[in-house]
Amino acid sequence: MSLQAGGIEVGAAAGNRVLTGAEILLRTLVASGVDVCFANPGTSEMHFVDALDRVDGLRCILGLFEGTVTGAADGYARMLDRPACTLLHLGPGLANGLSNLHNAMRAQSPVVNIIGDHATYHRHYDAPLTSDIEGTARPFSHWVRTSPNARSLAVDGAAAVAAASSAPGRIASLILPADAAWSTVPAETAEGLTPACPSLPSRPGQEAVEAARRIVASGEPTAIVLASRATREIPLRLAGQIAAVSGVRLFAQTHTPRISRGAGRVEVTRIPYPIDQAIGMLKDFSNIILVGARPPTAFFAYPGQPSLLYQPGTRIHELARADQDLVYALGALAEALGATAVQPPVAPAGPPSGPASGPLTPASIGAVLGETLPEQAIVIDESITSGRTFLGDTRASAPHDWILPTGGSIGFALPNAIGAAIACPDRQVVVLESDGSGLYSPQSLWTIARENLNVVVLVFANHRYQILRNEMAGVGASGAGPKASSLLDLTDPVVDWVRLATSLGVEASRAQTIEGLRTALAAAYAKTGPTVVELPL
Repeated sequence: MSLQAGGIEVGAAAGNRVLTGAEILLRTLVASGVDVCFANPGTSEMHFVDALDRVDGLRCILGLFEGTVTGAADGYARMLDRPACTLLHLGPGLANGLSNLHNAMRAQSPVVNIIGDHATYHRHYDAPLTSDIEGTARPFSHWVRTSPNARSLAVDGAAAVAAASSAPGRIASLILPADAAWSTVPAETAEGLTPACPSLPSRPGQEAVEAARRIVASGEPTAIVLASRATREIPLRLAGQIAAVSGVRLFAQTHTPRISRGAGRVEVTRIPYPIDQAIGMLKDFSNIILVGARPPTAFFAYPGQPSLLYQPGTRIHELARADQDLVYALGALAEALGATAVQPPVAPAGPPSGPASGPLTPASIGAVLGETLPEQAIVIDESITSGRTFLGDTRASAPHDWILPTGGSIGFALPNAIGAAIACPDRQVVVLESDGSGLYSPQSLWTIARENLNVVVLVFANHRYQILRNEMAGVGASGAGPKASSLLDLTDPVVDWVRLATSLGVEASRAQTIEGLRTALAAAYAKTGPTVVELPL
């Protein structure tokens, strides 16, 4: 046998065209609309890697750690609402990526994982990398399947994309044994197959719309809590029309995947993370209407504090689940209230000017960020404690999208930035990163540099896990002892983000004043490619 150009193997009989299983899978992914693969492959995936040069249409991007790979797929999905695929190496490779798969799952991001495995006949020898990959994948996936052979890969690949693309966005994990990837089958096996169709969002029943109409029309204090894709520009406008005619208040779930914000857009108030602030914000509402959201719940349990953030007796009504058509649901409610012709209030144009000079503080940084944020920027916020005011500081900035952590697993922002920048190469990505969280995935900077992505990273360097200091107090522990304190401290040694970023190929500087921050941002926004700016706090 000889392998010819195009991945066609000619057997003993002339014209007997065959393809490897890897080629069939790649062709299926491309035909199903997957055109980006974030990868960290190993030996079992080498035939998939080799087939990339014989199957056109799939851009492959290397991440140096699997958490980078899965987080990038999440960021890509949040901006395009369609899946990229990941390429991961057996169970340990998948395990390294689970943290950001958890975030992607909570963000309802469509992701297709291709996870290599030992050849089927090799598994029972219990080689060192053998593990229960299906068992590892299942808690972090909505759909899991192991392809038994090359012939099954066209059907299984299409089914994986369909599962991931089904509303509201799901995680599909397809396990690819090495012999399924390298075995050959007749080329016609991959021809003429129709990819499986994803399930489309259903419409909520008219009774749900009518119940919501009655609640809103009652005049009782009512909040609408929006999450999932209900915090995008079009559904927010519909929600704004409802609020304009009824006086209901609009809230975003604390950890919602993406909010369309800025001048000229309907504003929505994010429910704050601190439990006392959230309870205070929601305490006066008799009714809460959910649109793609869950009942407001505290992130953690705290001694003597309630788990639910609303008052006992508050009536909860679900207008639409996250897997339903949220635009239809809000439009139907707006129509039922006679609000479709109303111009809703929107955020004013033009934030106030930030300070021209002075020391760096969270407040001064937020003011400068709000003033200078480029139009249509994608802001990825993992600023944790340093950025508690940033949403308010940017309410009147140029129109932009704001991406938030959804699953609480830190280290998501730098990987997410890769995916968002690949998805939207014409938009500026701005990462607001705390130094502690950034140290979970700093190798993402190497991929950002390699792909020359338009990403500006602001690192808030207080050299400690300040959020954990706050949580220590929140749960009633003193944290005063030297052992406890040492686990919340990031000094001795202090990480130098300028040297770290430079070593990974990203231009970097340190700004110690407002003047320095303004200069650094102007230079970063004016050029093509990535920049890191460390801000000591």
